[in-house]
Amino acid sequence: MIRYVFVFLLLLIIPSSSHAFAEHIFNSDAYAQYLDISQLESEKVTFEYDEKSYDVYYGYHGSFDAMGSDDPIPVLSSMKINEERKSIEIIMDDVPEKTDFWVRAPTDVISAKGEKFTVLVDGVDTRYDLMKFPNDYVVGFIISEDTKNIEIIGTRVIPEFEGLSILILGIPIMAIIYVAQKNPLVRDWTRIN
Repeated sequence: MIRYVFVFLLLLIIPSSSHAFAEHIFNSDAYAQYLDISQLESEKVTFEYDEKSYDVYYGYHGSFDAMGSDDPIPVLSSMKINEERKSIEIIMDDVPEKTDFWVRAPTDVISAKGEKFTVLVDGVDTRYDLMKFPNDYVVGFIISEDTKNIEIIGTRVIPEFEGLSILILGIPIMAIIYVAQKNPLVRDWTRIN
């Protein structure tokens, strides 16, 4: 009998709530990705495709520390997406000294199968460090003094197969199916009924 009373008292003491104790801290907004210090203090280029904008951040080693100093800093001239090469092309205006350079791009902008990018600095294949965030890749590498052209090559970039491309591919396929159904000579060759 004492055992039953003890179990009953334990059940009264133990909360029977369906809520976790830390639920007031971890609400659904806690899993959104907020800007980190590298994004807040770095420069960015914004690409717009299909009325959606994508921010690509970039910086260099010591960029946060050098903000108030007189040290020369690298100057980026332009950044663009090359759809044919599936890459981000970066043109530097001035690189006064050897430094680390990094680019943080959303996976919607550029991605690589198996996370194996190719980085070319002035046409030379260059080793790089890769850091993966939930929605971004950060590719970091060393650029030499007077570097001009940088290319980060992946296996997919935006825009990939826009609506117009699908429409252009869909019309010939529909025409082939129509001809195959209506032409008596071709109808015997195919199994499309």
